[in-house]
Amino acid sequence: MRGWLPVSAVACVLWALPAPNAWSTGVEPGKDLRIDPGPCIAAANDDDRTIGLCGALIDNEKTDKAGRIKALIARGAAFGRKDNTDRAIGDYSVALQLDPSLASIFNARGELWRKKGDRPKALQDFAAALRLNPNHALAKANYKSLALELERLGALLAVNNKPSFNCATAKSAIEKAICANPELANLDRQINAVNSRAVSDAARADPRAGRALQHEQDDFIARRNAAFGKPDYDLQKAMRERLDHLLAIGH
Repeated sequence: MRGWLPVSAVACVLWALPAPNAWSTGVEPGKDLRIDPGPCIAAANDDDRTIGLCGALIDNEKTDKAGRIKALIARGAAFGRKDNTDRAIGDYSVALQLDPSLASIFNARGELWRKKGDRPKALQDFAAALRLNPNHALAKANYKSLALELERLGALLAVNNKPSFNCATAKSAIEKAICANPELANLDRQINAVNSRAVSDAARADPRAGRALQHEQDDFIARRNAAFGKPDYDLQKAMRERLDHLLAIGH
């Protein structure tokens, strides 16, 4: 999901906003044409031109509220397409201060926060978009995917630096060594998880193949335990090689 509104979505938001009086009554004699947001919005296919035209409009004190909001949204989208995430967030934020009812802009800003890695702010913006419009499809999809992502991250944090076994009951020297070293603990957990998946996948096609893979894992653990403590044995290297081997089987 890109962290900005596509041109079509920007257009929908822009033209849904109230139009300046000049558009409905015609340009009044002597009216400053620079406050018309039309050219800035029409330049949507040229981001640099959009940024320049909309910037002049935003900075013009004669620009009315509706025109300024349209210009901010158009420029924010252009900044987003140019990967200038901070400037895009800034423009969307000002637009939302002027009109906090813009669900699509909350969603667009949420995508930008997510792109920056600020998941809490992203989730907050997606939720704000859904409060304004419970049927907003993009906000709904973004909220759901981010909530699942945060759930997975929480689960990973819960087991981070922990091996596949309970360190509270560790008795052997090698188990204690693994528990004392976060990198070894993570390797042990990953080896166990990848091996379990490989055995399960193989067993579905052929039970004998699943048993053979598990026997291979048991042999690795036996060799590892027997070699641990010897001067020329590198436990971390052995475990990493085992993990690489298991990952190769999975591919």
